[in-house]
Amino acid sequence: MSALDEMRELLNRHARPDMSTAIAGIQVCKFTPNASAAGMSGTVLAVIAQGGKRLALGERLYEYRPGEYLIASADLPVTGHVLDTGQPTLGFGMTLAPSALAELLLEADPRDLPTTPRTTSPGIAVSTASPSLLDAIVRLLRLLEQPADRKILAPMVKREILWHLLRGEQGAAIRQLGLADSALAHINRAVRYIRENYATAFRVEDLAEMAGVSVSAFHRNFQTVTGMSPIQFQKCIRLQEARLLLASRPSDITGVGLSVGYDSPSQFSREYRRMFGTPPSKDTQLRTPPAELVTALP
Repeated sequence: MSALDEMRELLNRHARPDMSTAIAGIQVCKFTPNASAAGMSGTVLAVIAQGGKRLALGERLYEYRPGEYLIASADLPVTGHVLDTGQPTLGFGMTLAPSALAELLLEADPRDLPTTPRTTSPGIAVSTASPSLLDAIVRLLRLLEQPADRKILAPMVKREILWHLLRGEQGAAIRQLGLADSALAHINRAVRYIRENYATAFRVEDLAEMAGVSVSAFHRNFQTVTGMSPIQFQKCIRLQEARLLLASRPSDITGVGLSVGYDSPSQFSREYRRMFGTPPSKDTQLRTPPAELVTALP
């Protein structure tokens, strides 16, 4: 049995509605064809074993299928769609903790790793998983059925997965996630600020100062990582938060718009419709729980 076949069996066996597992930071996902939703990506590794997914970040589209992995090195507002391949999509997800990457980088010989680029890289990338990476993921999933070994071995295998990522095609970008003074780390601080203060207006000059670069360099780096301008990024966050609020307050459209930072109800409805394809008053998806899809990306 190939690693991908075994991974498929393990994922199918351990998939839960909430995607949780007994291993911290690890998710197992099973999605029905054509499911879709918008949300924040988190900083994650996502691997597809069956089916496929398409992810939109601004005007960029990313698609990944069995044997491919997606890396999100920043917490980005994305819209995901499960491809209709005639079968459920099975995915593995692992949170990428900067502290774990930093610890590994301290111990590694820099000569064994890709050179960190001088410029920032896009916050999302797709690559083919190496046999070594798939093998490590399978061994980690096996530990879901080996509770006596899990506590000791799971941290070691997660560390091995990080090492394979650092040595892989996206290693240079992932390395930036573990470096406190990298260009990506500076942009991530600005991303986190906007995420936490999405309802409040900000000055791009202040964000550039927070990132320690000129305004022009900040704009360029932010656009490279997120695929959008800081103002567009804030707008995506506002509208996603509004959709979540409307699920529990469907009759309070004006109040929800105000709470996420819109002074004009008409502007709120107009931009909501532009992003989600329907005005808030007619968004039928608000009548059901949010789709299972994007918060963990797998």
